[in-house]
Amino acid sequence: MCASCANSADDAAVCDGRLALTTERLSIALPREEQAGAMLGFVTRNREHLKPWSPPEPAGMYTLEHWQDVVKKSAAAFDAGSGIRFWMARREQPEEVIGSIGYSQISRGPFCACVLGYQIDHGFEGQGLMREALSATNRYMFNVQKLHRIGANYRPENVRSGRLLARLGFRIEGYSKNYLFIDGDWRDHILTSLTSDGFDAGWIKAG
Repeated sequence: MCASCANSADDAAVCDGRLALTTERLSIALPREEQAGAMLGFVTRNREHLKPWSPPEPAGMYTLEHWQDVVKKSAAAFDAGSGIRFWMARREQPEEVIGSIGYSQISRGPFCACVLGYQIDHGFEGQGLMREALSATNRYMFNVQKLHRIGANYRPENVRSGRLLARLGFRIEGYSKNYLFIDGDWRDHILTSLTSDGFDAGWIKAG
């Protein structure tokens, strides 16, 4: 997959087999082993901030070993074409992870879709950074991964996330009761999606 991504988008590059996207203020890349400690720091300092919007924490989440394992699993999912995880950092401080973006459940064939999830450090909310990041990663998923639809679902209480998705062009498609087990209970979610106007039907692969 890496070789096909090289020079495939104006803000994407592959160096040493590692996909990286660059925006005006951000570096957004596949997780690297040397970033495991920075990601541990991110989830630790944002534990309470992210709790209302996150599924139950996996065992060992607050250990370095857990995030080293996440790096390996992320690379395997990318190679298999089943999921893509990005960690984001400011260009002037690349050693500090300030957010995470994930595209999971990637489907090909007649569906050509995936599900989006994202998180940003509480200290960097309200600066347009996640919008900047998602603009780049969504474009990559459409133009390079050649998907047609990106789904993104959020709790009605998460007004900030709903506004962000609307600004990015996501449209509300429905409302699902008891959709996900979040913050200790089954939570309703608003269902949205973004589709690609530039999708080429010739990209569809059977399977």
